[in-house]
Amino acid sequence: MLKTAFENLRSRCPLIHNITNYVTVNDCANMVLACGASPIMADDAAEVEEITAICGGLNINIGTLNSRTVTSMLLAGKKANQLGHPVVLDPVGAGASQLRTNTAFRLLREVQFTVIRGNISEIKTLASGAGTTKGVDADVADKVTEENLDSAVAFAKAFAARTGAVVAITGAIDIVADAQKAYCIRNGNAMMSSITGTGCQLSALTAAFVTANPGQPLEAAAAAVCAMGLAGEIAHRRLTPQDGNATYRNYIIDAIYNMTPEQLEKGANYEVR
Repeated sequence: MLKTAFENLRSRCPLIHNITNYVTVNDCANMVLACGASPIMADDAAEVEEITAICGGLNINIGTLNSRTVTSMLLAGKKANQLGHPVVLDPVGAGASQLRTNTAFRLLREVQFTVIRGNISEIKTLASGAGTTKGVDADVADKVTEENLDSAVAFAKAFAARTGAVVAITGAIDIVADAQKAYCIRNGNAMMSSITGTGCQLSALTAAFVTANPGQPLEAAAAAVCAMGLAGEIAHRRLTPQDGNATYRNYIIDAIYNMTPEQLEKGANYEVR
């Protein structure tokens, strides 16, 4: 399943429109290129509908939100919906400010998302207005653990049923779920949290996977999350004592660039619930 999803991505080379945050825009573009797709980064309201129309999929990331781009996100999201293109939402820091939280709620009301990807705090904020967000990292109280995994899976499935989207909750254990089925994924390395933008890169990667695999958003999103986690493992093994988080970031992108569908299938560590 993962192998086929990655093969489709490599062979179909979709064009992905990213309205993403300026802290990680370059890394997101390189991640999209590394997986075999092509990125466009356009966020001006005067062109986002045209750009969305020529692309296969759309990735919306609210990481460095401003009033100008809120309009652009809504215009692009609605155009993608009209055209039947997949749309990914990354609600970075939802719950940390009124602007972020209200924008995330408005996007959920006005745009139908294919995948919603965030940490547990961000997703809890979207689901209930509860959950505490500390910056853009999951609050300690909200971490998914082996002990609370069953309840976290039930929560993800319920939110997926409510939104009609695949819900991807990423952390030490990742959960990718629709209303009926959840992938619990245990790939990755703790050092990934020392890099800004691994989540942003994953959302861009997810948009590429779901665009290349129409009609299979759950499997495609799970493949993206497994690929990113596996890349984190492969990259970590390459590090020398002189290397730090900047080198690690580059190695993760290189790992996706060099990853084969067979390697993903073999290295993915997940269970279905």
